[in-house]
Amino acid sequence: MARVVLEQLTKVFQVPGGEPIPAVDNLSLAVEDKELLVLVGPSGCGKTTTLRLIAGLEESTGGTVSLDGQSMNGIAPKDRDLAMVFQNCALYPHLSAYENIAFGLKLRKYPTAEIEKRVKQAATTLGLLACLGRKPAGLSGGERQRVAVARAIVRQPRVFLFDEPLASLDASLRVQMRAEISRLHRQLAVTMIYVTHDQVEALALGDRIAVMKSGVLQQVASPMELYQRPANLFVAGFFGSPPMTFLSGTVVPEGNALCFQTQVGSGVVAPAAITLRLEEASARRMDSYRGKPVILGIRPEDIATQIAGEGPPDQTIEAQVQLVQQMGSESHIYLACGAVSLVARLPTSDPVRANQNLSLVFDMRRAHFFDPATEAALV
Repeated sequence: MARVVLEQLTKVFQVPGGEPIPAVDNLSLAVEDKELLVLVGPSGCGKTTTLRLIAGLEESTGGTVSLDGQSMNGIAPKDRDLAMVFQNCALYPHLSAYENIAFGLKLRKYPTAEIEKRVKQAATTLGLLACLGRKPAGLSGGERQRVAVARAIVRQPRVFLFDEPLASLDASLRVQMRAEISRLHRQLAVTMIYVTHDQVEALALGDRIAVMKSGVLQQVASPMELYQRPANLFVAGFFGSPPMTFLSGTVVPEGNALCFQTQVGSGVVAPAAITLRLEEASARRMDSYRGKPVILGIRPEDIATQIAGEGPPDQTIEAQVQLVQQMGSESHIYLACGAVSLVARLPTSDPVRANQNLSLVFDMRRAHFFDPATEAALV
């Protein structure tokens, strides 16, 4: 069993002659036994500091870190039964891959036969048997990263900590190593905490994802829940490529329906305003926001081209194509409708060119609404 619990964890860095910098702010989070939890957020959000606090490499300003109910506060890193894999691999250049993997076990004075057994097992698991005699300079980037992971595996810790281990690899190796880490998690059945700034990596790896911004936890949920039901404007905009389009406007009644209408500000209707009818479920949810400002969010895949007059006219807009980015199986279409900019993701089978006028249908069943004051999702 390896359950990690953070309670009101706080870390404030004191800068000589400057203002205190809160890197982690009152963070409470539970990582369940055998779970792969991903900490994700932009650079400087506090995710690596959180990992270092769990490992004991940083001393917290407040709060507690506990492992299986035992507080880790004041316990040295070597006594926490955790293993950490760093972004830069941190291999000894003068030692072979075998010696790098075995290094921690030798320090703990394990018998030679046990060391050899564990190193061979880890090397077999990660496909490193042919590389054990080579030094880091003779290994590829992916092999060096696997050696770093093997060094952590041989210790057989209760918890693995990964600090952006794939950040320095090229795109194809990142995909390969993501698959390796997922397979490793299933095979070892241990608790893993993985830090990354890459939202694609987070969605691909995590059983659950914890999103951070400026040291504050924003949302913890499964990958699909984060994508489909973001808790606030930041989470909605962070996940998705291209990101979600946000439109500022007001909920207004039109006949028996409720509509969203774009506005410039101070209640002024924008020139060539976009007006979109809300679906029945959204209308019930947004009824109390009649006449109030809201932010509508729509993902690029929820905008489609109108075909032969199909699609409800009160959920359709006219827009001009500004830019077309061919992405292989799909195209990212950047459009303008008056002063409003938006992005659609369309199949390459839809021929689209710059300066073309398109009729676009919004799938309002999948629209998101946010409070412009608090940025919280309106549910």
